[in-house]
Amino acid sequence: MRASQLLFRSLLCLSALLDGSELARAENPIIQTIYTADPAPIVYDGRLYCFTDHDMPNSTFFNMTDWRLFSTMDMVNWLDHGTVMSLKTFNWASANAWAGQVISRNEKFYYYAPMTHGATGAMAIGVGISDTITGPYVDALGHPLLENNEIDPTVFIDDDGQAYLYWANPDLWYVKLNEDMISYTGSPAQINLTVAGFGAREGSENRTTSFEEGPWVYKRNGIYYNIYAADCCAENIRYTIGTGPLGPWNYQGIIMPTQGSSFTNHPGVIDYKGYSYFFYHDGALPGGGGFDRSVAVELFTYNSDGTIPEMNMTKTGAPRIDTLDPYQRQEAELIAWEVGVSTEVCSEGGLDVCNINHGDYIKVEGVNFGGGKGAKSVEFRVSSATSGGTIEMHLSSVGGTLLGACTIPSTGGWQTWTTVSCAVSGASGIQDLYFVYTGTGTGYLFNVNWWRFSKGKPGKPRPIFT
Repeated sequence: MRASQLLFRSLLCLSALLDGSELARAENPIIQTIYTADPAPIVYDGRLYCFTDHDMPNSTFFNMTDWRLFSTMDMVNWLDHGTVMSLKTFNWASANAWAGQVISRNEKFYYYAPMTHGATGAMAIGVGISDTITGPYVDALGHPLLENNEIDPTVFIDDDGQAYLYWANPDLWYVKLNEDMISYTGSPAQINLTVAGFGAREGSENRTTSFEEGPWVYKRNGIYYNIYAADCCAENIRYTIGTGPLGPWNYQGIIMPTQGSSFTNHPGVIDYKGYSYFFYHDGALPGGGGFDRSVAVELFTYNSDGTIPEMNMTKTGAPRIDTLDPYQRQEAELIAWEVGVSTEVCSEGGLDVCNINHGDYIKVEGVNFGGGKGAKSVEFRVSSATSGGTIEMHLSSVGGTLLGACTIPSTGGWQTWTTVSCAVSGASGIQDLYFVYTGTGTGYLFNVNWWRFSKGKPGKPRPIFT
């Protein structure tokens, strides 16, 4: 692990010690294992996915080399899907894996993202393509789709099937995409950023619009919305509405005022399971700021006329809308809140939770153990190249009711896996569950791939696999 990552982990742990009760309750930012930015939510097959960029720790510019994916069924527990696309995906790209968006069509998924074209030094927009939403995405073209040194693509398919790609900074451009989603008709065109359509920039004598970057275009109940970042460089989020995908636009005002410790912001708006959500980023994690940002989300309700109310950044975020079944296998990287851990690619597929030290923990919200006596045992898929340790299971808080504790042995390697189980008691009803990791000595204790509770007694240890 690099020194910058160690510093990031140390800051997280220090923050927990200084204000543990508040931090444990907070659900924003929704991801704490890495810095994330520029959220792009999409609902697919009953699940909400959020694509993000990845800010490298301790950066002094937008140092970003890959794109990440997280998903949820309940808006509080977020599953880490890892890296789904990177600069290495595009052999023509040299730097700046910045804000993008994914859309589904033709039974495929298309990821539009900006990056620096190595041959020209200009910002260009590439297209990644995948047969599955979780990727990996590959370069659909082998060259940029567009190149005019502007960024932040957003993509939208209208009811008539016509797809539009918009991008911006500081001007707003668009093309009409063809059915194949990797070519377009005509030439790129600019949208006129008039004062009436996109709002006047406060205190500016040289610029008649507040529009800056990060457009997010969608249609809801017959209204076309263009949500965008405004007033660089202490950005707020504003919006305009229209009667068509290209306007005319009618400026509406501010959705989220300038707040937090990041001088940029970036919107993503979506409906899921009957609720409406506003995604954005801040610099709220320890060590965070304008180049080390974190994605967050707020629940909101549209006004009766379709307008969007003004809202503020919060630490509590969106409330839980579903419960979690502990009797089904759950990935260890499904997290509502964590302190100290990281994730990595697992030899058994997917990711595992790693870099676990004594005192680190993961919180999972809304675990539905059911009525009666509830769970009687739990099993974990684990590995350890050291002497292992213990996983304690607590309810409601790190020091809450102890359900049980599983001993994790040495397996001889960080990717040498075995399944262990132990008895638990008192696990019934809907509970917030804390996995608290303990051990002796210094250094990493063990890795965890997945967990599962059972209403039966503990089983025998499973074989070790490399």
